[in-house]
Amino acid sequence: MKQALYYSSLKESNKVLCQLCPHKCVITDGNAGICKIRKNEGGKLYALVYNKNTSINLDPIEKKPLYHFYPGSKILSIGTTGCNFKCQFCQNYEISQCPPGSLPAKEFSSEDIVKLAQSNGSIGVAYTYNEPLINYEHLKETAIIIKENGLVNVLVTNGYINEEPLVNLLPYIDAANIDVKSFKNEFYKKYCGGSLPEVMRTVEVMFKKGIHIEITNLLIPGLNDKNEEIKELVDWISALSDKIPLHFSRYFPCYKLTIGATPLQTLQKARDIAIKRLKYVYLGNIWEEKAGNTYCFNCGELLIRREGYKTDITAINDGRCSKCGEETNVIGI
Repeated sequence: MKQALYYSSLKESNKVLCQLCPHKCVITDGNAGICKIRKNEGGKLYALVYNKNTSINLDPIEKKPLYHFYPGSKILSIGTTGCNFKCQFCQNYEISQCPPGSLPAKEFSSEDIVKLAQSNGSIGVAYTYNEPLINYEHLKETAIIIKENGLVNVLVTNGYINEEPLVNLLPYIDAANIDVKSFKNEFYKKYCGGSLPEVMRTVEVMFKKGIHIEITNLLIPGLNDKNEEIKELVDWISALSDKIPLHFSRYFPCYKLTIGATPLQTLQKARDIAIKRLKYVYLGNIWEEKAGNTYCFNCGELLIRREGYKTDITAINDGRCSKCGEETNVIGI
């Protein structure tokens, strides 16, 4: 265990107030917060999964998904257990919704992770699989060392964190994919156990701090796929920048939600709406030709061809379209 950051002791019999995320859990002695991995022991808050990893793999960067950040590269991806959301449709519920110690875990110090990244030809580390921000102490320590060694740090996150810890972490973060699960707060409350405004704030803070961001929206039939809601999401993103990549992802029945899979026409309609305001819109969890390709928004030239996780950079030179010279929002080429 590691004593946690961002909490305060309360006067009432060893209770603590966790101040890492917007839940602001008041935790009694011997119990953990909503995330399951931050526990009160004798009036002090501890991170139970510090240095413990249940998942560690070398992944294509496109799997995060990040399509405009070092395309075609590999990144060491690590995760543990727990989450501060309770999404009824979670695709990684086996690790996100289980308590610490219920799955086999290997101990890796921050130095161990750096060595693994370096020895496997990784561009850096992606903090992913479960919600990485709840394991804040290990994440920040590792991110600092990764940066010192000239590698990159990537967050794959639900964005549910208070502003102070977020701002203190961002100097070490290079890119993030934030999962905006819906553009309706009612959806967040009913199906995720969270709220939308705080997620929006995280995206906005990251953008203002110069972090490369991409956004994923899992479209669930009848719940968050209405045209009006998609337009509201797109309008908000485009007000930040029309070059922020947006990934509409296909939902399949999982965990507690048994609604049928998202029809392909729903995904295509969402893309048709979004492409009117955004330069880069992708469709995920499908194997349709062109759904994952990157095209120059100025001249239509194919810039990056993707087949599954196979990436072929066809027409980018120094971050610009090789045909017309238009700037792309692609980093690392």
